[in-house]
Amino acid sequence: MPEADPWTQVGTLRFTIKPLHGTAVLIDFTALRPRSLALAFARGLLMVVAPRGPVTVRSSVKRYANELPKFFEYLASTDHHIGGPSDLRASHINGFEAWLEVQGKSRKHAATIVAKVVSVLRRVATDRPDCIDPDLRDRLRYVSSHPYVRSRPRDAYSPFVARQLRDAARTDLVAIEARLRAGPCYDEVPDLEAVAQKVHRAIEARGVVKHRDAEWLSLYHRRRDRGISSPDLAMVLHGAHYLTSEDIVPLLVLLSLETGLELECCKSLTIDCLRNASGGTVEIAYIKLRAHGAEHKTIRVRDGASATPGGLIRRIIALTAEARTHNASDCLWVYYQDGEITNGIRHPRATINAWTARHGIVDDAGEPLYLQFARLRKTHKALWYLKTEGHMARFAVGHSVEIAARHYADVPSLRPLHEQTVVDAFEEAVTGPRVIHPDEEEQLRGPTEFASVDVHDPAIALLDGEQDVWLASCGGFYSSPFASVGSPCPTPFWGCLDCANAVITSRKLPPILAFLTFIDEQRSSMSQTEWTTKFGHARERIVRQILPAFGEEVVAQARARVAAEPPVIYLPPEARA
Repeated sequence: MPEADPWTQVGTLRFTIKPLHGTAVLIDFTALRPRSLALAFARGLLMVVAPRGPVTVRSSVKRYANELPKFFEYLASTDHHIGGPSDLRASHINGFEAWLEVQGKSRKHAATIVAKVVSVLRRVATDRPDCIDPDLRDRLRYVSSHPYVRSRPRDAYSPFVARQLRDAARTDLVAIEARLRAGPCYDEVPDLEAVAQKVHRAIEARGVVKHRDAEWLSLYHRRRDRGISSPDLAMVLHGAHYLTSEDIVPLLVLLSLETGLELECCKSLTIDCLRNASGGTVEIAYIKLRAHGAEHKTIRVRDGASATPGGLIRRIIALTAEARTHNASDCLWVYYQDGEITNGIRHPRATINAWTARHGIVDDAGEPLYLQFARLRKTHKALWYLKTEGHMARFAVGHSVEIAARHYADVPSLRPLHEQTVVDAFEEAVTGPRVIHPDEEEQLRGPTEFASVDVHDPAIALLDGEQDVWLASCGGFYSSPFASVGSPCPTPFWGCLDCANAVITSRKLPPILAFLTFIDEQRSSMSQTEWTTKFGHARERIVRQILPAFGEEVVAQARARVAAEPPVIYLPPEARA
């Protein structure tokens, strides 16, 4: 069937738009002047949210409705006579962008507002090409007149804050389950028990009891006559049967932290979102509206107890079962709020602030936390990045490596980790075994100097060779940096050349020189790439760091000992392959 013409549907500046996702939005442009331009914007907006338009979500329609009037406010501040779309020029778009910056909007925020005006005017230019000036038509090919500036990524919460959020949410989950399992708790005053029972029976029968219902009024007046305060009485009564709007905050926080799903995807989950359970895992099917053409997605998560993402969703489905008898929505979130059993999530800031204040959650500076749900996904990704130790192939789940690195790994909260990694890499490249010259060894053996030098205990055994390995003396065979403390060192052969526990004295020069000769002989039987991979680093360590530390005379004496009595070279079979 041919679609209705948007230009004929708008004859007034006050109308309703029903987006594809979400409830209807009332658009009121009656205060905008000039009226002809306001009608053109209204029709253009209707085309943007058409069935095959780019905007399909209620919140996006609301942003259009709130930000398009800013363009009319800008036009009113100029001395230009604008009667309709035909009077607009490219300079008005550029001037509007500059005006927004003067109003204190950042370059990124101003560009998002200009983009909405440009998007609507493009629809106007497509359907009424005769009313758009050619200069303006050329300007509508791009959004901002400024060069592109990469935006700063949204930061994640630190592990300290994430731990507080997760602990608080899990504590509330236990309390919610206990509350709903216990059921209605009748009034503590004995003669009010019968009245409270009537209220709860009415809730079970009708779903909710409102403030003008007889059962409610009877209980409220009896409590008032006895001097009993009734703050949030409706929430307490209905909370014995259903989840409440206060319960949704910790459940959503925990679900977002455990799954890493986008906030809008968590909100749009349905009761049949769990699929293909297998081997302690399950798939979560969700809709990502921003992925145009590939909105339907799945993610495989752990499944089991309520501490797992799959188990948490099953608990939410069970906790909302009674509410679904009065609201048959398939949305995962069905709960009591403001005198009704509603579905979907719309959180006022006061509810979120009350939850963080009740648990005393603070930020890294010790100040009360201003919780932003949009940062929870970044927090999940940052924690996963720490767990995978930056291994991008494991970290990039649901994204390409480039996107995962740019949007989720390159965030301010992970910068200390990256800086420490660079420091560790430089230390690993530069730091090696401790080389002790014969003169220093002689001083160390003296009774007075020896006690003041930091040498691994027992120091005498170390210098005398009782702790020798192949190429060095080991100062901590059971405290190796390559294994846990207390375990023997798992690195054999020439790994000592990169170990800070190794101590090399002149006594170890003959095996080191013999190993160097072996390395050079392998050049003829191996490709350059293979040789460099196996022996390049070890040779550089010997030639550039170890031998120069002893001096030419000591090295020459060691070469003479090697020629007279060649040492045994302990090499694995793969070193000769």
